[in-house]
Amino acid sequence: MKTNRLGELAFLAFVIIAILAGIATAAYPAGNYGAVVAVLVVLGVIVGLLNVTEKETTPFLVAAIALLAAGGATFSSINVVGPVIDNILHFIGAFVAPAAVIVAIKAIYALAAKK
Repeated sequence: MKTNRLGELAFLAFVIIAILAGIATAAYPAGNYGAVVAVLVVLGVIVGLLNVTEKETTPFLVAAIALLAAGGATFSSINVVGPVIDNILHFIGAFVAPAAVIVAIKAIYALAAKK
């Protein structure tokens, strides 16, 4: 399997898992979702390593900052859908943060290696 295809599948899996887990945590708030977060972290690392090219680094990191900032917002005051949105954003953060770290490290390395 080509590495870019693996990255695409990891991203697709992340979207599905984040939405389903966000809905599940709203329906079953007492559940333990540590394994879901662990899977999202691994998927984030895969996408960070395989999917983001040097040309895409800046747009990716800007989008990551926006997503992580949105994850800090609280929507729980919105009846019914608010907690679901909060949970989905939490899971998005679990995916985006490790991907952003990997991409940022790759960018710093590329800058240092060009000397």
